[in-house]
Amino acid sequence: MWEGNQTKVKEFILHTLSINGGAHAGLFTLFLLSYTLTLLGNITIIMLVWSSTSLHKPMYIFLGNLSFVEIGYTTTTVPKILSGFLSQKNYISFTDCFLQYYFFFSFGSVECFLLTVMGYDRYLAICHPLRYNELMSSRKCFCLAAVSWAIGFLWTFVPIILISHLPFCGNKIDHILCDTGPLLELACIKNFVTELTSSITTSVVLLITFCFTCISYVFIIQTTVRIPSSSGRRKAFSTCASHLTVVIMFFGCAMFLYVRPSGKHPSLYMNEMGGIVLSTVTPFLNPIIYSLRNKEFIKAVKRVIRHLL
Repeated sequence: MWEGNQTKVKEFILHTLSINGGAHAGLFTLFLLSYTLTLLGNITIIMLVWSSTSLHKPMYIFLGNLSFVEIGYTTTTVPKILSGFLSQKNYISFTDCFLQYYFFFSFGSVECFLLTVMGYDRYLAICHPLRYNELMSSRKCFCLAAVSWAIGFLWTFVPIILISHLPFCGNKIDHILCDTGPLLELACIKNFVTELTSSITTSVVLLITFCFTCISYVFIIQTTVRIPSSSGRRKAFSTCASHLTVVIMFFGCAMFLYVRPSGKHPSLYMNEMGGIVLSTVTPFLNPIIYSLRNKEFIKAVKRVIRHLL
């Protein structure tokens, strides 16, 4: 009964950042520089983990996987944001829109699971140091990483199938990327089942992984405060400080945007800022946060530089 009131949408128009046209060139340069540095930083981490035997440990293997996620995450969104600065209307085909949607949320889900697994790894290292090699063997490490990737990419199929089959009465997406809320607002009908399922699917991933990460840190804090020496407490905390910083940044922004009642979507401004933080700022900062405070990473970089010289 919808065919008479709407035509099949073949492409969408993504919203360009709400700024004065004269600032587009400066923002284009800023985003391009940030994207380039993000790729370089994460590729460097992957190459270091791959080539340095001293980094062949679960913590760094998970970090290498996280860097792969960040590369995919930012590549899914930033090039299209950049193209929006170069054209008056930032077109994206129906298929490309839902491919972007799929990969954006899939990489986001994988990051949720990887951050949780990394928190569990830090829990084992601090709370069970004598049994760590047994509890987090290389085989278990690779299995946990593989499961994180598999669940992350399978989980997103449910909302994308439901939303892609909705009839759309418009093609102007009030967002810089193809996202759940703006796409649902373009639908000709309000489908309660689709909205509720999409909301629950995203919220469940965020809430479950965040809760498990918090549980790991409750035990970590309990163990850390019992360490008699202050130097021991500092050392224990320093091993998870970088991970905790990334967890707060990522989950804080993601939960603010997506953990909300069905049908309640953020404003255009909040959509834009949240999308920028998740797709640009976090992937850019993660390599810096993890590497600058890590002595083993710094040593690995120095060895590579000496080898090259």
